[in-house]
Amino acid sequence: QLQASGGGLVQPGGSLRLSCATSGITFYDYHVAWFRQAPGKDRDIVAAISRGGGSRYYEASVGGRFTISQDNGWNLVYLQMNNLQPEDTAVYYCAAGNGLYWRGSSYAFFGQGTQVTVSS
Repeated sequence: QLQASGGGLVQPGGSLRLSCATSGITFYDYHVAWFRQAPGKDRDIVAAISRGGGSRYYEASVGGRFTISQDNGWNLVYLQMNNLQPEDTAVYYCAAGNGLYWRGSSYAFFGQGTQVTVSS
C-alpha cells in the first residue's frame, strides 16, 4: 500500500514537496515513480527512481524543476517540485513496479493521489 501526501494550493513559481509512504512493500526492492493526472487527461509518469536508486527519470516538462529522492531507510520517496506552473495542476500519485523504470506501464502498485493546484 502506498500513500501520497503533501499536495495543496500554491501560486505560480512556488514549491511543494510530495511524500510517498509505504506499508507492506519495501521501496528499495522496486522502482518508484510519481505520476500525475489532470482533468480529462491520462495518468502520465513524471519522475522515477530505479530500484536501489541508481538512476532517475524525468519527463521533459518537469526536468530541472522536479527532483525525486528517497530517505536513507527507503521508507519514504519524495517529489520536490519547484517553480510550479498552472499546467502542473493535477492529482499526483506514487507507484511502485518492476521492468523498465522510465516506462509508465512498468508500475502496477498505485497509492491514493494528492491534489496539487497551481493558481494565483
